[in-house]
Amino acid sequence: MEFIETLISGLSIGSTYAMIALGYTMVYGIAKMLNFAHGDVIMVGGYMIFVTMTALGNPILGLAAAVIFCMLLGITIEKLAYKPLRGASPLAVLITAIGMSYLLQSTAQIIFGSAPKMVVVADFGNLSFAGLTIPIYTLVTLGCSLVIMVVLSLFVKYTKIGRAMIAVSEDRGAAQLMGINVNGIITITFAIGSALAAFAGFFMLMKSPSLSNTLGAMPGIKAFTAAVIGGIGSIPGAMAGGILMGVVEAISLQIPAIAPYTDAIEFIILIIILLVKPTGILGKVRREKV
Repeated sequence: MEFIETLISGLSIGSTYAMIALGYTMVYGIAKMLNFAHGDVIMVGGYMIFVTMTALGNPILGLAAAVIFCMLLGITIEKLAYKPLRGASPLAVLITAIGMSYLLQSTAQIIFGSAPKMVVVADFGNLSFAGLTIPIYTLVTLGCSLVIMVVLSLFVKYTKIGRAMIAVSEDRGAAQLMGINVNGIITITFAIGSALAAFAGFFMLMKSPSLSNTLGAMPGIKAFTAAVIGGIGSIPGAMAGGILMGVVEAISLQIPAIAPYTDAIEFIILIIILLVKPTGILGKVRREKV
């Protein structure tokens, strides 16, 4: 019974990582860049939830405000920081992304201070069934995350914008010749990824109500690791990698002998998978045109 509870908790954590990883993998797959500021968008969403709930006391309105604000923030970051570097070297883009990450963290610290804020999003209590005791927020997180990821997968696969995203991901030049607005598709991708980050921030505050300017730092790194494990650029790979990371984390935390080394174990798994399959679990080998 305890193992089942741990497994459900791991699936809940993993689905949150998967949502964050989707932001990384979509941006990389379409724009061919790693947005290391993505984890800090989670933090910004958390502070928007805090501000909205302080003013209105409604978590749903807080989530809606966070999603809208984070989408606008993602679009702004892309327009101001990344679009001018569209033809620049990957190193220049990487340094810019790291700088944007520290800018967001520092701005949040200046506005809200360094002391953690307590944000009680909701207290659902526990569910007892057939000998199992499961926090209801775990089931809410898992259920909502699965719905969001299924909707996103269907959106990418069956809508006109989604098919345009796939085309840009496969061959940006050919997509442009076919009349697809590549810059517009990249902007939409940033908006979707940032909205997912806001949802992830909401679910993280459901689990732990402490909010600080480094809220998204470690989850962002772990989600990036999950994206690489699953296959960077692959939406199903991001989901698989996130779930794997969450389950490993939950099981490791339940074993006292290895609990302090949970983070190290997750990164060791990354190294092993990359040694065995450098493209990740569901990643594909892509031939670069010369």
